[in-house]
Amino acid sequence: MYRNFLTSIALLCMATLSSRAQSLTSYVDPLIGSGGHGHVFVGASVPFGAIQPGPNNFYKGWDWCSGYNYGDSVLIGFSQTHLSGTGIGDLADVLIMPYTGTIKTDKGIEKTPGSGYASRYSHSTEKAKPGYYVVTLADYNVKVELTATERVAFHQYHFPAGKEAHVIIDLKEGINDQTTDSYIRKIDEYTLLGRRFSKGWAKDQWLYFAIRSSLPLSQFNVYDNNQALQTDSGRGKAIKGLISFDKAPATLQLKVSISPVSPENALANITAELPHWNFSKVAKAADDKWNKELSRISIQSKSQKDKRIFYTALFHTMINPALFNDHNGDFRGADKKVYTGSKFQNYSVFSLWDTYRATNPLFTLTHPERVSDMMNTMLAIYQQQGKLPIWHLMGNETGTMVGISSLQVIAEAYLKGIRGYDIEKMYEAIKATAMSDSLGMMYVKNFQPIPSDKSARAVARALEYSISDGSIALLAQALGKTADYEYFSKRAQNYKLYFDPAHQFFKGKLSDGSWKPTFDPIKSYKPWADDYAEGNAWQYLWLVPHDIAGLEKLLGGRETFIKRLDTFFTLVPPHDPHALVDLTGLIGQYAHGNEPSHHITYLYSMVGQPEKTAEKVRHIMKDMYHDQPDGIIGNEDCGQMSAWYIFSSMGFYPVFPASGKYVLGSPLFDKITLNLPAGKKFTIEAVNNSPENIYIQRVEWNGKPYTSTCLLHSNILQGGVLKIQMGNKPNSQWGR
Repeated sequence: MYRNFLTSIALLCMATLSSRAQSLTSYVDPLIGSGGHGHVFVGASVPFGAIQPGPNNFYKGWDWCSGYNYGDSVLIGFSQTHLSGTGIGDLADVLIMPYTGTIKTDKGIEKTPGSGYASRYSHSTEKAKPGYYVVTLADYNVKVELTATERVAFHQYHFPAGKEAHVIIDLKEGINDQTTDSYIRKIDEYTLLGRRFSKGWAKDQWLYFAIRSSLPLSQFNVYDNNQALQTDSGRGKAIKGLISFDKAPATLQLKVSISPVSPENALANITAELPHWNFSKVAKAADDKWNKELSRISIQSKSQKDKRIFYTALFHTMINPALFNDHNGDFRGADKKVYTGSKFQNYSVFSLWDTYRATNPLFTLTHPERVSDMMNTMLAIYQQQGKLPIWHLMGNETGTMVGISSLQVIAEAYLKGIRGYDIEKMYEAIKATAMSDSLGMMYVKNFQPIPSDKSARAVARALEYSISDGSIALLAQALGKTADYEYFSKRAQNYKLYFDPAHQFFKGKLSDGSWKPTFDPIKSYKPWADDYAEGNAWQYLWLVPHDIAGLEKLLGGRETFIKRLDTFFTLVPPHDPHALVDLTGLIGQYAHGNEPSHHITYLYSMVGQPEKTAEKVRHIMKDMYHDQPDGIIGNEDCGQMSAWYIFSSMGFYPVFPASGKYVLGSPLFDKITLNLPAGKKFTIEAVNNSPENIYIQRVEWNGKPYTSTCLLHSNILQGGVLKIQMGNKPNSQWGR
């Protein structure tokens, strides 16, 4: 008996420890960033999951790119796919909405309650946590719960008694796209199969689905828009399926799976991933998966608010890229062909112009095994479409933004030791893409400026190519390809072709070799035209992270370089009523809400003034990240805004990712540990840390003095302790 008592105590202790270890999701609030201009996904998903069920408002433009904005109060339903933090809307496929009362087959008019199946709701009945979402539809008193596996959404509806109940599956609806073909059919008393093809940001998206009900679908009708069809199947551009119950069931559960390949594969996903009907068990499994991924970084802090911001940010970096294959490994490529027997997990939603700066570098530390699959995905995309991805979405190349940022992402992965793919085939893909004639590359490869009168955003495009070329050069060097190393090293200097000594800025050149006649470094900000992309000449002056020494020389030396940086952070732009709403997070000309600025605060540390880096990054972390719905200052952009915060709070940032170096800043937390592969740990201890003590005084690496302002990726992977002594005044002897 005594032995049993001891065993019980031991099990209780183990359960308590396990509970403590599994509590990181309690710090995550998925509603952070759902207001303002954050555009984050709100709903239920697992890390990097293919399916992401969540609520949808009436689409009203830019701030509804994810389908949901916290400032709204009307829901039209719950779709199975979403984007997170993008500046362009799409997806929201297979919209499902439960309701009561008379039959309605259209969402209605937002400001006219009862005109359609849409419903008002209150945040007081709404709750979101990793892997789970719940809300009550106020107009119907229907409680909706959502959870998910990797490829299956689990819907659970609680209806009021004594009502006629309906569930509509609306294949016409989507975010900022058009349905080009839709189909649904009932194959047995519990199962529906179908598809939705659409044209939007993803120009030709193919999505298949399967729905399995916990109750018999004895009343199932199909509509073409609002016209009833006398059959249990239908095809068209506005097909809708309607499940009805004369007497509302207390609870109805739906398993909804998607597939890029076929409805049969979607049904097989349900069989493989969700064979039971235990909703709580699925929600708990989703919570466990999130806790496991969140535990890759451990922090110690006296501030609960900072913990919420940090772990929500880490959560946001693991929504995209999203799996784009079935449970059996099948996927549809960019060439619309089906690929079977894949040995890697295929992904989609690559916001590479945004994420190459911090999100992809973070993955090399936290998810190297997924990075390998992402590399194989990019190689497959090249083999299918003839070039590496720019902004890939659901098997479609959108071509959005400038540069071809997959080039530096791939180079970085190999240079940081990530393998599991054919590097020779990958290098072939890199070189073929970089030596093409498209997107202004015919000028780049011949060391000529891209003419501004022939190419929009020419300067931004060229500077991004220079970063890519610098990354390729390092990869070529590592692979022993000396001639390529020399060639791409020279190409990496092409940014100098755009530097006008008279204005001291990077400017556009015309086809005849002359400078563009009109120039204003502040007002040059335009969204889709002129020479820059989501920035102006001031912000693009610093987009040379691969050659800061070269930029110093162009500007006339270090002293001038620092003075220009100081001006950059203090030059307040004149009020412009036509300025874009995403020009946010301003410190002078610095715009934290847009990615081209993200590395600039760290340039001070690279030129001997680390105290200015500390001041800027602490200010940004304190004033531009919060634990409220408007807690992200700009578009989340598939994890990039959050990845900046994660790196900066750890105390370092990847200014030029392919270099394998991180520049020190000002650690936010007392202690933070990266739990690396093979059981190794890298710990940063900030001694005497506080909101006032933001300046690094001295640094020790495994007990020995460390005088560099950079960390090496290879050293981090070895594990160890970086002890940073903090103070409230700059140490004039450190980091100079």
